[in-house]
Amino acid sequence: MIFEADSLDLLAQVLPTLAAGFAGLPSGPTQPVDRPAMLCVLEQVASRMQQNYPYFHPLYAGQMLKPPHPIARAAYALATWINPNNHALDGGRASSQMEIEAVADLAEMFGWCTQRDAYLGHLTGGGTFANLEALWIAGQLAPGKTVLASEQAHYTHHRISSVLQLAFDTVPTDSRGRISLEALEKRLAQGDVGTVVVTLGTTALGALDPLPQILALRDRYDFRLHVDAAYGGYFSLASNLGPEASAAFSALPAVDSIVIDPHKHGLQPYGCGCILFRDPSVGRFYKHDSPYTYFTSDEMHLGEISLECSRAGAAAVALWATQRLLPLVPSGEFARMLESCRSAAVELHRRLRASEFFVAPMEPQLDIVAWAVRGKTVEESSARARAVFDAAARRDLHLALVQLPLGFFPPGTWTSQPAKHVTCLRSVLMKSEHLEWMDAIWERLDAAAEEVLTRAV
Repeated sequence: MIFEADSLDLLAQVLPTLAAGFAGLPSGPTQPVDRPAMLCVLEQVASRMQQNYPYFHPLYAGQMLKPPHPIARAAYALATWINPNNHALDGGRASSQMEIEAVADLAEMFGWCTQRDAYLGHLTGGGTFANLEALWIAGQLAPGKTVLASEQAHYTHHRISSVLQLAFDTVPTDSRGRISLEALEKRLAQGDVGTVVVTLGTTALGALDPLPQILALRDRYDFRLHVDAAYGGYFSLASNLGPEASAAFSALPAVDSIVIDPHKHGLQPYGCGCILFRDPSVGRFYKHDSPYTYFTSDEMHLGEISLECSRAGAAAVALWATQRLLPLVPSGEFARMLESCRSAAVELHRRLRASEFFVAPMEPQLDIVAWAVRGKTVEESSARARAVFDAAARRDLHLALVQLPLGFFPPGTWTSQPAKHVTCLRSVLMKSEHLEWMDAIWERLDAAAEEVLTRAV
């Protein structure tokens, strides 16, 4: 939950330890504090922040919003007393080292050697900027070549390619939302592709592109392979995935670059993304001169291998602390959390398939479930989905809406198909508590659907 008193108590206990490290400094002027005025403003802040959905609660099962772990909140807040900047050692000496160690944990999770000269990686403000760096490097290595991604890949790849002035093209998906291997090979045969973006955990469905087969295509067509695992990357630790999903994550050591978002399944506050490159020599493209910040150490500064300048050192401290408490190892506590999310999605899909109200043909590969509401036509189905969405919210169950291609559903699902997409309901079950709350979630969803469909009849 969001209101753990324990994390606040722990923070109060360790603040003196932080202060002790600077106790030898002479006293200086202190900033005047008007406590009554501050309290008044903070009360206003607390009141305004009530105008949010309850993202922290298990009954929020809509978008990709996961509460940070209490250790991440406490460590982030502790670090803000120093407010380090991880652009250079001058601004974030301790937090830069913690970032290096935390990123090494992520590289090891993907099966990469964690020696400093065996890969290149750093944190970013989020997955968008991490993907921008990946495609920027791809453009440097293959100038004039096209970037390919599936139609279900995140829209930012197209936008980023436009910003970088890289040619971009999409590849159709199969009926499960994964990139079509047949369509991909046909496009690769044109000979102008420099980079293929593989998505491990699409936004709409959590679908996983078939990475092992795409690696086989790389052997024949010679392209750079970037994996956008911003959402799904941590599931490489889960033991309860299907065979195809397990094979996709097992193939990660062979790719050229990986993006993962610790502020999604990594239990971190926004914003915290990460970019990893298998070839550390790509660091040569980042080189720049900044003599006024790089004077305290001959060691490499993180600012020398990142496009962003100022970066929150507190994000690195929070990630480091979380990974010390919950190591990124198979069968560990963190892995079991992910497995609970996956089990919740499988259970919800089972109930949807058995319901007379819904159509749920796509078994989840991770922890995202999407389904249509039954109706004679696409228009009727879409309207009912929106009505169920509202009816569920009135019962404190918060879902999401998503537009899905009709090809994701069996032929004959609707008598009339004038549109190319249908509005569906979608649930991201990314809290480990969702499994134990499944009965409560289903009770509200079933009641909402019964209200809408009974009223329609």
